[in-house]
Amino acid sequence: MKFSSALKSNSTKIMLLGSGELGREVVIEASRLGLETIAVDKYENAPAHLVATKSYVIDMQNKEALLEIIRKEKPHFILPEIEAINIDALLEAENEGFNVVPNAKAVHKTMNRKNIREFASNDLGVKTSKYEFVKTLEELKQASERISFPCVIKPVMSSSGHGQSIAKSKDDIMASWELAKEARGDSSELIVEEFINFDYEITLLTMRNGKETKYCEPIGHQQKDGDYILSWQPCEMKKSILEKAKEMAKKVTDGLGGKGLFGVEFFIKADEVYFSELSPRPHDTGMVTLITQSQSEFALHIRAILGLPLDYEFLGSGASSAYKATSNSHAPVLNIPDESFSSNSFVYVFSKPDMHKGRRMAVALVKDDVEKAKIKASKITEGIF
Repeated sequence: MKFSSALKSNSTKIMLLGSGELGREVVIEASRLGLETIAVDKYENAPAHLVATKSYVIDMQNKEALLEIIRKEKPHFILPEIEAINIDALLEAENEGFNVVPNAKAVHKTMNRKNIREFASNDLGVKTSKYEFVKTLEELKQASERISFPCVIKPVMSSSGHGQSIAKSKDDIMASWELAKEARGDSSELIVEEFINFDYEITLLTMRNGKETKYCEPIGHQQKDGDYILSWQPCEMKKSILEKAKEMAKKVTDGLGGKGLFGVEFFIKADEVYFSELSPRPHDTGMVTLITQSQSEFALHIRAILGLPLDYEFLGSGASSAYKATSNSHAPVLNIPDESFSSNSFVYVFSKPDMHKGRRMAVALVKDDVEKAKIKASKITEGIF
């Protein structure tokens, strides 16, 4: 493949729709190959805006606004980085010949929990927890009784755990209903899931470059309120269970098609593997690969999109811990202890223009024995203020 040594009219051009901390790393990796990068988001000075060739602020739910910017810039690849995007605009852009990654139909299936869950369980026969979809409070009450308590309640479309809760009894249903309705994204319909008392959960980063499918070492992770706070790689697991997860990941990603890196999440209970969710893009738990692999998930995403080889070296075990804000602030400054920066650890600050309680603002990365790395990474984020 030929690469441009300077940005010019015939440079390969990628457009990110959503420009958060994950998008920023994608832009950095694309820039290293001489690609022109365009970062789009709904607010100014989003993390990827600060490193991209060009940036735009638009309402990505507005079909015409989104199509206008796509037609103006004519990107070779369109990378949806968030769920809250007008899908009709992506479908129309693809019909006009634009390359949506991995493809518009895959984005449509994965941006909504209902679409991807029904596709995986009904169309592909992949094992999942029991689930139902509801639109009213009365339907929620009835579904939760059928699923049985405890059960997990989420909006069909949200990110970073917004609106997600566990109802332990019927007394929790009203609170779960109110919480889900306050979530960003589409809360007009909710999914009620069987609570799997899993032994652990993993993200299996799965890569497709049009020639082959490859996987990164499994990533274990811990969530709080539905959002990742700690991840580690590799996650220790039986080889037979990992092979089950790989087979399921390949089945789902083959069904979706296209190129790129997919973050496929699974629950593991004894020898059973349950498909949970999928993101057709780098995953937040995969930030640990910035320190554990010779090619991070972001570099591998770009390689897969371009059809390049997917080989990489696993450098050694490590962990990542997310720092989440404890207060609100405009133009925030983070105070990071000096000891956070050592021969085997560092901190990435996301440079978000505003901070509000619970917002992810930085990540600590540590390369060490998994248990030691988890402890050190967590201590680093505890020391940030």
